[in-house]
Amino acid sequence: MNNNLNNNGAGFEIEETNSLKDYVNLIKLNLIPILLITLTGLTVAIIFAVISKDIYTASTSLKIQKPNGGGILDAPLLPEFSDFGNDRFIANEIEILKSYRLRTIVATSLIDSFNVIEQPDSFYNIYDRSIDLGKEKYKLKTIDDLVKMLEDTKIEQKRGLDIVTISYESHSPFEAKLITNAYADAYENLSLKYTRQQLTTVVEFLKEQRIEKYNSLLGVEEKIKSFQVDGGIIALDEQAKALIDMLSTFEAQRDAASIEMIATQKMASSYKSEIDRQNPSISKYIESFAAEPKLKSLQEQIAQLEMQRDLAISDTSVSNASQEKLVKQTNRRINELKNELDRELNIYKQSIFASSPEELKELSVSLLEAEVKYESLKSTYNKTKDIVKAYEARFNELPKQTISLARLTRELNANEKLYLLVEEKYQESLIVEQSTAGNVLIIDPAIRPLLPSKPNRKLIVLIGLVLGMGIGFGFAFIRNFLDNTVKTPEDIQKKNINVLGWIPKIEGVALNKEFEFIIAKKSDSIYSEAFRALRTKIQFAKIDKKNISTIHVTSSTPSEGKTTVSVNIAGSFAQTNKKTVIVDCDLRKPRMHKVFGSQRYPGFTDYFLGDTNFDSIVHKSELPNLDFITAGTIPPNPSEILGSDQMMAFIEKLKGIYDLVVIDSPPIIAVTDSEILSRMADASILVASAGETDTELMVKAVELMRHENKSFIGVVLNKFSYRSGYGSYYKYYYYYSHNKENAKIKNKKA
Repeated sequence: MNNNLNNNGAGFEIEETNSLKDYVNLIKLNLIPILLITLTGLTVAIIFAVISKDIYTASTSLKIQKPNGGGILDAPLLPEFSDFGNDRFIANEIEILKSYRLRTIVATSLIDSFNVIEQPDSFYNIYDRSIDLGKEKYKLKTIDDLVKMLEDTKIEQKRGLDIVTISYESHSPFEAKLITNAYADAYENLSLKYTRQQLTTVVEFLKEQRIEKYNSLLGVEEKIKSFQVDGGIIALDEQAKALIDMLSTFEAQRDAASIEMIATQKMASSYKSEIDRQNPSISKYIESFAAEPKLKSLQEQIAQLEMQRDLAISDTSVSNASQEKLVKQTNRRINELKNELDRELNIYKQSIFASSPEELKELSVSLLEAEVKYESLKSTYNKTKDIVKAYEARFNELPKQTISLARLTRELNANEKLYLLVEEKYQESLIVEQSTAGNVLIIDPAIRPLLPSKPNRKLIVLIGLVLGMGIGFGFAFIRNFLDNTVKTPEDIQKKNINVLGWIPKIEGVALNKEFEFIIAKKSDSIYSEAFRALRTKIQFAKIDKKNISTIHVTSSTPSEGKTTVSVNIAGSFAQTNKKTVIVDCDLRKPRMHKVFGSQRYPGFTDYFLGDTNFDSIVHKSELPNLDFITAGTIPPNPSEILGSDQMMAFIEKLKGIYDLVVIDSPPIIAVTDSEILSRMADASILVASAGETDTELMVKAVELMRHENKSFIGVVLNKFSYRSGYGSYYKYYYYYSHNKENAKIKNKKA
């Protein structure tokens, strides 16, 4: 049903258009295959919906927030940038959720859960169903297979939110819930481990130092006890006590600074290794910032002033008023230097924050702070070390008899103060570690689904129905597109070819060949009425010339019903009291004698050859006024016989005897016989069979029949099925046949 322009062979082109009626008719023509295909699709969908196993989906929701930066025991850095690049952070976390490492953790957890839960029927996907142990028992999948299975876990971010959902589908609702919650718990623990990684490193180091200093303190106490038992000096004078107290204080500060330096260095190394994995050049860039001369100068000045302040506080020779004034001035200067150091540090932070990649911004700032803190502790350590050396020189000047006890007392005080400092720092770090929350919050743990999420059986059936209908309609349209045969009178008219009439398909003709001569067998049928209507059309087809005395009937290809149409046209004219004869000029495959139930010999070819006389070839039919002449012996040269002068003389002789001569000829496309005969006739008719005659062949046949004699008067559409959706034709036949049936009933009653 393409919309295009077609050449009709007569110099005209008309556009083919399809109306809604055409499409409706097309559907009616293919109603049975459409219904069968639709029913098949619906049946398959119903079967699939029934046999499909229920699938349950369990989901959990997680809130993932970007972690705060900063070093140990420090406040978050640059909080105003906490939401910068959050979408990228969530995307990175989703990739972690999909990572092989996390799936391995979940797989291990599933195996542990399976071993604990004594309900094997509660699982489905974790079984290796390729190995059947009998009685519906299956072997548990390996770790690798479980990791592969967990790739089906659905992980997605809710648009515009920091919420990530984890979903898993299984034929077992319990298993779906278990796997989803195991996934969420594994990710939460892994995220918490990553968040506390630097803090844990420092806590472990301080724990080791705490144990070590505690053991050192116990050792010194044992030494003093042994010294006193052995009869050593039991007490020291006040001057020695003061010196020992100051020396032990500064030694404790020196050792505390050393320990904190090591902890800070470990933390910086952790930051640096993380950055180096992604961009090694950034860590070197940050180290160069931390080693800036201006920063080092400020740090050394602060350390120097702090030492001076501590020395002033410990000097007993200075009055309290002078000491308080000096400490106040020193603290004010220290605060000024610290503020200046903070300003410089903020400038460096902003520079690093702007130049670092998004995923390394906070790590870079944390590394800078750790490096700066390390340099500051280093300055403090060096200054404290110098003071300790100065006091050690004074300590060595004590009397020899008291120096042994003084050394032990000094060591005891230094270890005691250092242990207290380490203990305080350890407890503080432990609190910070435990109070540091992860960046993952499980909002809604997965619950056991009560109803299956799949399959949606109603939707499957609906899709099957729609798909079946779609395929059915597609079949109809494709079939129509590929089918180039003539189906309706409109198909002929679209080619600008005159339609003389259309003959419905004669029912029962395949079983009983006698029905071919329908106008004689059932003159009151709708088929006979169609031939009478055709007769009227033929009579008025050429009103500008003399009456038609010779009618030539042909078709484009064999088996289109030209013989049936020829016989019934002749019969319809005979019924009008016209003396009519029909001649079988199909010398290729003559068939007219079978319609009349006669023999093929003798025929007009035998008459031409002189084997018989004229009277012997003329046969009477069962209709009055209708004679027929068979083909006779089939000659080797049909075209030469039909185009001979003898044939023209024979036609003229028949015209002199009969009112109408009907010539049945072979198909015009196959041989030239019909084209020759069409030039001898007053009117030529082309028979086309609905659903069988190719449109292009029909157009070609019309072109051959349109010659200078202008004998072609139109096409007769044979075997037309008026019930195929063409309402106007159907109404006419229904009305006519209905009246006929009523007449029959009345006659029977009478």
